Amino acid sequence: MIKLCGVRREEDISFMNEFLPDYIGMILSPGFRRSVSLSEGARLMERLDGRIKKVGVFVDAPAEYIRQAVNIMGLDVIQLHGSEDKNYISAVSDTRAKIWKAVRVRCGEDITAADKLGCEFLLLDSFTECAAGGTGKVADWDIIKSTKINTPFFLAGGISANNLEAALSVSGNIDISGGTETDGVKDRNKIAGIMNIYERNFCR
Repeated sequence: MIKLCGVRREEDISFMNEFLPDYIGMILSPGFRRSVSLSEGARLMERLDGRIKKVGVFVDAPAEYIRQAVNIMGLDVIQLHGSEDKNYISAVSDTRAKIWKAVRVRCGEDITAADKLGCEFLLLDSFTECAAGGTGKVADWDIIKSTKINTPFFLAGGISANNLEAALSVSGNIDISGGTETDGVKDRNKIAGIMNIYERNFCR
């Protein structure tokens, strides 16, 4: 499966409807470059092709805010990208949406700990000192490949058309954001190239 994240404009929705990734993500916590308000996100999601699953990305957000987002936007997935723990996950598990958890991978123990959280998927990203959000940098794939992981996972962080084939050798589930952009906005040609590589190497 492939998820294209950071969707925030009407043009982005048009690109998603054209190329039909499995999932699209919107950053619904405020304060990030790609953040989208709930009202704007709901308006955009109304135009999304029904075959594409909707992911809301949150960073240490209040549980009630997440419930509101699921209801307003019809989210299929809650993606937690902060310091959320097992208790937090239990507090937001009463919605209709599945729960994914992002992991900043420094060592195998980071993955092993997240493996016990009971999420549907993990997103394995690179480690930075930043407290929250994606990194835009390639994770240590050797650590990921050498760690026993029971939870299905997406590979995230610094993936683009240039390294997508190598990424697919680590996981058939890929999450891409910055690699779909030029000068900070979604680029149709980059999206087309990524989807072409993905479909050529990993038939859905």
